[in-house]
Amino acid sequence: MRLYGKQWTRREIEARVGSVAQIGGVRRLTLTEGKEAGTEVIEVRTGAGLSFEIIPSKGMDISLAQLWGTPISWQASNGNAHPAFYEPEGTGWLRTASGGLLMTCGLAHVGSPSQDETGSYGLHGRVHHTPARNVCIREEWVGDELEWSVSGIVEETAIFGSKLRLTRELSGKLGDNRIAIRDRVENFGFRPAEHMMLYHFNFGFPLLGERTEIRLPEADREVRANGGGAALESSVSWEAPNPDAEETVFYHSLRCEAVDEKGMAKATIVQPEFPTAGGMRATEVSLSWSADTLPLLVQWRMPGAGEHVLGLEPSNCRVEGRESERLRGGLFVLEPGQSVNYRLELNVD
Repeated sequence: MRLYGKQWTRREIEARVGSVAQIGGVRRLTLTEGKEAGTEVIEVRTGAGLSFEIIPSKGMDISLAQLWGTPISWQASNGNAHPAFYEPEGTGWLRTASGGLLMTCGLAHVGSPSQDETGSYGLHGRVHHTPARNVCIREEWVGDELEWSVSGIVEETAIFGSKLRLTRELSGKLGDNRIAIRDRVENFGFRPAEHMMLYHFNFGFPLLGERTEIRLPEADREVRANGGGAALESSVSWEAPNPDAEETVFYHSLRCEAVDEKGMAKATIVQPEFPTAGGMRATEVSLSWSADTLPLLVQWRMPGAGEHVLGLEPSNCRVEGRESERLRGGLFVLEPGQSVNYRLELNVD
């Protein structure tokens, strides 16, 4: 493995520590205070500076993410509120959404509260507030590389309703500031099921600063109705907190030239003055995703005070809700027994 600027064998590393956990690894914790009490946390330390918290209690999503102890994610004032406090109606999702590096939106609904013949749907659906089962942690030496993975299953079901199953695996290796996410969503029912999916990645201070540059993939771009007047460009800068700022949502429909030979599209955040214990350093965070199953990048721009956050959100739909999506040409439908795969990767350099 490559660690601390040089290559090491497994035995060279093991000779220098009592436990590899001294360098990095995976462990399970449970929070005990306030609305967070009872929330499970899986802490991952890569040994190369990146650390983050996976929350099995909340859809296997990712909460706080840090590089050398400095945050790169935006955290909501709600904290990692236990899903027992979730209010599914209307915009109640906003009271318990954690923020963090990733909030998954879906599985049957994404976006604004909506109602149709199948029922009533609150903001961004239920999956971010649904606990996982069959949660499994793995740390295994493969040659001279120590690989880690965290997996689990999240189901969204209803009697006489749709039955959708998300199987998620997050993985990487010691010494590598990379998170790979592999998701499979399956309709395990016996009727067609409409499926909406959006990966709500949230980046914040100090990764976001007045000198931060956001590089977006080649796409056809438009502002959501009633959005603000920010520029629609492939490379934009960030701005200082403004308590009067209003959120803006952009849609980026990927072009063919945005997709690489592996079928992935990429957006990048560049901070030339990212603070570390040793001083300022240039830092780049890139997010890649499978363009065939997530053909739309939703960009949420909120440079407010307190809510000072950039959302980069690969998606298979827009965020006006089910009714609006149906009017635009229909929702993505999984037939009985059918599944769809999503691939995402976060790299920090």
